[in-house]
Amino acid sequence: MSLPRYKITVLALSLGVASAFVGCSSNPSKKEVVDKGPQSSEQVYFEKAQKSLERNQYTDAVKSLEALDTYYPTGQYTQQAQLELLYAKFKQKDYEGTIALAERFIRLNPQHPNVDYAYYVRGVANMEMNYDSLIRYTSLQQSHRDVSYVKVAYQNFVDLIRRFPSSQYSVDAAQRMKFIGQELAESEMNAARFNIERKAWLAAAERAQWVIEHYPQTPQTPEALATLAYSYQKLGDQATSQQYVEILKLNYPNLVKSNGEVNLRAARKEGSWVNRATLGLLGRESQTVEVKDEASGESEQRSLTNRLSFGLLGKPATEQSAAPAPVAAPEAPASTEKPSWKNRLSFGLLDKPEAKTTAEDDAAN
Repeated sequence: MSLPRYKITVLALSLGVASAFVGCSSNPSKKEVVDKGPQSSEQVYFEKAQKSLERNQYTDAVKSLEALDTYYPTGQYTQQAQLELLYAKFKQKDYEGTIALAERFIRLNPQHPNVDYAYYVRGVANMEMNYDSLIRYTSLQQSHRDVSYVKVAYQNFVDLIRRFPSSQYSVDAAQRMKFIGQELAESEMNAARFNIERKAWLAAAERAQWVIEHYPQTPQTPEALATLAYSYQKLGDQATSQQYVEILKLNYPNLVKSNGEVNLRAARKEGSWVNRATLGLLGRESQTVEVKDEASGESEQRSLTNRLSFGLLGKPATEQSAAPAPVAAPEAPASTEKPSWKNRLSFGLLDKPEAKTTAEDDAAN
């Protein structure tokens, strides 16, 4: 059965309009980006990257270093450029890119004299993967969220210390492992608190026991002991519960009430309902709150104004840079010498330029 003439006309017009739109959608004026190969020599790329890094222009530095790595994969500056690319990517807060580059460098250069730096930066970048500025300025904790990246960072630092026990970065890595241990212990205790609320006494006891066995030197140990005593009491195992109560009496007597019961609230150091409702901004005993820096593990005092403005106002005098660095750089003496690439990669921790004395300056002038 043939279609009526007017339907054929409408169908033809529809197809014509559709074809016109499809033709217009492909923009013929848009030119495809064609890689024209290296536009400069290896040395020029490297010098441009050095100048960009000195000016904190990390985007330009990344472009030059990536071009050098692409066009001169076996050149004179390739390995050093790859290390500096780790630094630039980290400063851009591209932590995923930093981790990928570090793993590639470790895989391709296992015997490089500075491969320990790649191990170190990989761990620090994993620490920063879930970093949230909201956590810095409130009493919220990273350990109450996903800690998978923190566990990976812990293993990264273990690998660093095991492979390079005498590395310049091993001391800082060990300090970070201690901080991560506290975070993991807090994560376990947070799960134990949840289990107690839902009256899962055995699950709560298992979480607390894990803290006692694997993180015995952490601040969560008193609460873990109190949780074990409380949970076994609820389970009806009075003998085991009393053993933990006796341990608390010897080490933390303030966590045991006069009638012999465990003061679980004191062990948790719970804040008021106002403090919990305002995410830790209000309702604390003092007007300042001690907050741990996720990057360095150090504590710093922040005023009420600073917390209410989420860090915009009332900054402490020792406020660190907004971009957390892998190593806290000590204040370097004034020097007219440019820092070496090793000094810059370690954020001022290594290979410091010697400061000229006044006599030397006068002689130079």
